[in-house]
Amino acid sequence: MAIDTGGGLPQVARPMNAAPPVSPVYRLPDPLPLDSGQVLEGCEIAYETYGTLNPDKSNAVLVCHALTGDQYLASPHPITGKPGWWERMVGPQLPIDTGRHFVICANVIGSCMGSSGPASLAPDGQPYAMRFPVITIRDMVRGLVALLDGLGIERLHAVVGGSMGGMQALSLAANWPTRAARVLVIASTARHSAQNIAFHEVGRQAIMADPAWNEGDYYAALSKPDNGLAVARMAAHITYLSEAGLTEKFGRRLQDREAKGFNFDAEFQVESYLRYQGSGFTQRFDANSYLYITRAMDYFDLAEEHGGKLADVFAGTQSRFCLISFDTDWLYPTAESRHIVHALNAAGAKVSFVELSAPHGHDSFLLEHDQLDRVVKGFVE
Repeated sequence: MAIDTGGGLPQVARPMNAAPPVSPVYRLPDPLPLDSGQVLEGCEIAYETYGTLNPDKSNAVLVCHALTGDQYLASPHPITGKPGWWERMVGPQLPIDTGRHFVICANVIGSCMGSSGPASLAPDGQPYAMRFPVITIRDMVRGLVALLDGLGIERLHAVVGGSMGGMQALSLAANWPTRAARVLVIASTARHSAQNIAFHEVGRQAIMADPAWNEGDYYAALSKPDNGLAVARMAAHITYLSEAGLTEKFGRRLQDREAKGFNFDAEFQVESYLRYQGSGFTQRFDANSYLYITRAMDYFDLAEEHGGKLADVFAGTQSRFCLISFDTDWLYPTAESRHIVHALNAAGAKVSFVELSAPHGHDSFLLEHDQLDRVVKGFVE
């Protein structure tokens, strides 16, 4: 059953004894078709909005989140209490100005913050776990487009995304070319490289090697595969940083000691930092979701989806594009963005590109950066 919220968007009716959803949750009126050939019944999309939608619904900006992100881009996270992951970028008089724009951010399918994913209940009333269908980036965007349809938004003022969010922005531009006037892609790629797939596989194997994973069937258990998930997060987090940034922040400095202890405690500051990142991640993320989302990223190859030539993906596009890379990002280096720019140029698209200097590697798009702010503000406005 759906509830009319007054804005025309139906939301899921929850049992009276269930905890209220933290975010609004939209139940798709139709089954969601997937690239695998399967369909997802009763698909739900959890989302947050900021600002006001104008009468002709022309000021909407869709922000797509990265692998471990969620819909809380500009509001406190309900589990950790930490500020939204892009709070410095989205808000009144900020680069993505909520005084001018209606900003939407939705949790992708496969994730674990309210949208349909492995932890969701299947039709038999039990968690899907590994019965959840394998998904792709394009499947995630199908869910986002369905949400836009529910909101009555036919054309976005802009779609914005960094990292995996940039993949979603590119997929939207390629597969639904009339849905966004502007496409802003930050620190991203048109396909996952062998190196990126390799790092993801290390993380997946760490999770699946955890005895508590239990073939993904752990939701009713007292213990969950937190150790494996923490190791996966540690390995991935290294790829988000730069060598220069790690050296500047930690070097070879010891943690709370003056001499080596000759043991396997977290003796170095960088070890302690990674363990902290890993353990904190397990409080807000689901191990099975990590498997599904990393697999979706590994499958991502925009040219392969469209006959093998990237320029053909954007043939005839009327959208304006802006691509941003960072000189210390070795996860999605500048060459990846240039490859997309060359394809867009070949397709005759309107495109701008900038490589920014930043010491923090891939994570630079999430951190304080005045030049990034100026580029985002200028393009989105």
